[in-house]
Amino acid sequence: MKISDILKKEGRSVSFEVFPPKNETLFEDVKDATEKIAALRPSFVSVTYGAGGGTSRYTLDIANDIKKNIGVESMAHLTCVSSSRETVREQIKAIKNAGIDNIMALRGDLTPELEARDRSKWDYRYATELVKDIKESGLEFCIGGACYPEVHPESKNQAEDLKFLKEKVDAGCDFLVTQMIFENNLLYNFIYKALGAGISVPVLPGIMPITNANQVMRAIKLSGSFMPQRFKSLVDKFGASPEAMKQAGIVYATDQIIDLFANGIKHVHVYTMNKPDVAEKILANLKPFLG
Repeated sequence: MKISDILKKEGRSVSFEVFPPKNETLFEDVKDATEKIAALRPSFVSVTYGAGGGTSRYTLDIANDIKKNIGVESMAHLTCVSSSRETVREQIKAIKNAGIDNIMALRGDLTPELEARDRSKWDYRYATELVKDIKESGLEFCIGGACYPEVHPESKNQAEDLKFLKEKVDAGCDFLVTQMIFENNLLYNFIYKALGAGISVPVLPGIMPITNANQVMRAIKLSGSFMPQRFKSLVDKFGASPEAMKQAGIVYATDQIIDLFANGIKHVHVYTMNKPDVAEKILANLKPFLG
């Protein structure tokens, strides 16, 4: 089933993101964790793609396992940074042959190694180019894209960012998922401006439960996300106690999602970090609000 059809259904829903293993040694442990997360019956599960394609060989294996063996719709991430068009076409065909109907089309992170290369002759420099190629492949996919409520770090300002985002949506994106957010008002403001720019596809807020203090700096480094003072206070108070911080992070994420539901957002995407117990507790907290 296409995610665009799932998003048309009545009621609220939560989807999850998981990541594949970095190497074969970790495969069985990661497979076990992702199966437990999928067994919670989210609306769908997305499977990430390593920086520079580092874990791409396992993305399809995990996405295929979730769909065929757990019976939950899955989405395979696909990045194009530094890839040739021939390689991307092969990957698109492999995703379709695996029976997966959904692709998250991303440029991909520019690692220090990729930053040092000459990008002028690359086949792909932007995710919009990948979206176009998926559409032109002749294969039927629902295509997701990423968006940045706090502005893409490479954009001059939000107006420019929304212009490029509109181009990506016009190229064929069926829905968007935000980078992790910790302050819902930033999302509401972004959606208002996106609608004004002519972007009307569904926008799924990305919520990451911060369950240990060390995740905070990593989250800021990865996404540049704004951390509200109330969240900083939570980390200051409970960061030294692993169990207290874990429960506080779950409660904070739950509170965020309930506020989103209360303000008309129907679908939320949770970055699980491959932690089945965290995903389970959040879903249990949200049970009265779903369906």
